[in-house]
Amino acid sequence: MRGAAEEKGTVRVFAYGSLLPGLSNHAVVEPYLLSSVPGAVHGRLVDAGPYPALLLDGLDRIVRGMWMEIAREGLPVLDELEDFYGIEELNDYERVRLADAHRPELTGWGYVWTESRGFPVVEAQWWPDVLRGRSSSD
Repeated sequence: MRGAAEEKGTVRVFAYGSLLPGLSNHAVVEPYLLSSVPGAVHGRLVDAGPYPALLLDGLDRIVRGMWMEIAREGLPVLDELEDFYGIEELNDYERVRLADAHRPELTGWGYVWTESRGFPVVEAQWWPDVLRGRSSSD
């Protein structure tokens, strides 16, 4: 089932980590970015060092981010960044359909982990807060 955005030649992606404006990988998505709005999904953040991962097992928890509408050509670029090679492949991140926690009609792709891989789960809902906490403790 394709959404209205995909029929327009665009796709919507939920960004919650290094793709956010001002962070290390925003330049990767920026050439394809058409618009963005704040959003949230059910889940938990995992601190994998320089970047986070989203776990979908925290249905009572919220992760804040941005819904980014991008040109369709940008999706393979994000797949490469996230080491997503396809269904039933060995991927770093899995690309799955997500719905906004507060506006379920707002849906799109998101990159997730299926387990924490031994990295710590953080209490923060917003990855930039984790980064700020690191810099203030240095």
